[in-house]
Amino acid sequence: MMLERAFGGRRVLVTGGAGFVGSALVRRLIESGARVTVLDDLFTGRRDAIPTGAEFIEGSVTDEPLVFDLVKRHTLVFHLAARNIIASTANPRDDFKTNIGGTLNVLLAAREFNTERVVYTSSASVYGNPRSIPINEDDRLVPLTPYAVSKLAGEHYCVAFYEGYGLPVSVVRYSNVYGPYQRPENPYCGVVSKFLIAANSGQRLCIHGDGGQTRDFTFVEDAVDATLLAATHPRAEGEVFNVGTGVETSVNDMATAVGRACGREIVVDHIDRRDIDNIRRRVVNIEKIRHMLRWSPQTTLDRGLEATVSWFRETGLLPTEAQAGGCGPAAEPVSGSKVG
Repeated sequence: MMLERAFGGRRVLVTGGAGFVGSALVRRLIESGARVTVLDDLFTGRRDAIPTGAEFIEGSVTDEPLVFDLVKRHTLVFHLAARNIIASTANPRDDFKTNIGGTLNVLLAAREFNTERVVYTSSASVYGNPRSIPINEDDRLVPLTPYAVSKLAGEHYCVAFYEGYGLPVSVVRYSNVYGPYQRPENPYCGVVSKFLIAANSGQRLCIHGDGGQTRDFTFVEDAVDATLLAATHPRAEGEVFNVGTGVETSVNDMATAVGRACGREIVVDHIDRRDIDNIRRRVVNIEKIRHMLRWSPQTTLDRGLEATVSWFRETGLLPTEAQAGGCGPAAEPVSGSKVG
């Protein structure tokens, strides 16, 4: 009921709304009665992920005239469109155009047309290797990848537009979002989907490095709840919030939890680390968002994995016949949220 009062009948633009988190957000907005338009170039998003009832525009946030035209027709903007960490590392120039240039296009349009609020989704990757755990919003920021650089630049633009032009903005920093609708065939998907496929098919789970790397794994519906609050709560304006669980989980422990959720015995292979595997520990402090917005995660890791396994099985994405031997897709523990 609260969401219906906040979003019912309102015109809402979601950039990156065909992606994993974006499509989950769109579903919730439509359920609340919002009139939603999705802008997505389908680089990693899927047309069939967009819920029925949303208007879909295939295009990029780098297209300034298109962005201006769409922002003009909407009162709220959720800006999730981005190149993710792997694509950004492979092509930093494209990362710059999309993650920085695209964000600037959205903010310029929102300023021009007096958008009621822009919510920008960032990533805990902006922290780099933290000096202390858990990580606070005002801790040192040391981006170690082109993706982290561009997401942080987007944050800085949001703050500058808030302070300099009075544009109502809110920023949420996601930490390793997982859950239903994260498609395993997408080469950019996160570690959970890859583990689920490997575990359920009887393959060994391959992990880059020793598996002692830790992350703060956040269930997608909890991340969506926080994002919706950032769009509506008066205390969210001009603020940056961590969105996580405050629970530190190693990749080895995640592999075990996935096996438990699948009801399978698992075997892990540790393989060479990669150049982008440069964050050893990550868990975020969520006291700011808990105190200011009264948000807290509602889903434990085991419950979240159970829900994810159920969705995978219902959609037929998990193999039904165990495959002997072989090594499943290697775990990719370093990235932040997958929102593009």
